Amino acid sequence: MKRKNYINWDEYFMGIALLAAQRSKDPNTQVGACIVSEDNIIISTGYNGMPKGCSDDEYPWEREGADTKYPYVVHAELNAILNAHGRSLEGSKLYVTLFPCNECAKAIIQSGVKEFYYLSDKYCCSPSTLASKRMIESAGIKFTKLDTSIDKITLDFKIE
Repeated sequence: MKRKNYINWDEYFMGIALLAAQRSKDPNTQVGACIVSEDNIIISTGYNGMPKGCSDDEYPWEREGADTKYPYVVHAELNAILNAHGRSLEGSKLYVTLFPCNECAKAIIQSGVKEFYYLSDKYCCSPSTLASKRMIESAGIKFTKLDTSIDKITLDFKIE
């Protein structure tokens, strides 16, 4: 008899996005993304962080003031698109822990992603998110807040 308490595809891929978010050095917001082919194969992952070659220790992480993180940080969705290294994302699905901003929405639309799932929409009323939703809807990309039957996935590194 097969095991019954396994996670479904959406939980698996969002779990990968959540795990990717744990790589972020951002002290305030950790975001992860996972891009998946139509046949449920992971194409790419990403998290919010500094561009390759730019030290996490030499660039700011502040949210306010003269020198903030905003001009430097690459968002998780764009990182995942760029990490695909030119592979076709046409018809793919994106799993992301935070609803995409307007800049990431542009990249999502242009890359050929057909739908995405997200966990949080905490900036739902910001101009960036409102613009994002407008473009995504105009482009016909389906988006869904992922509600799962599970609250957490536990990873154990000590397997006996």
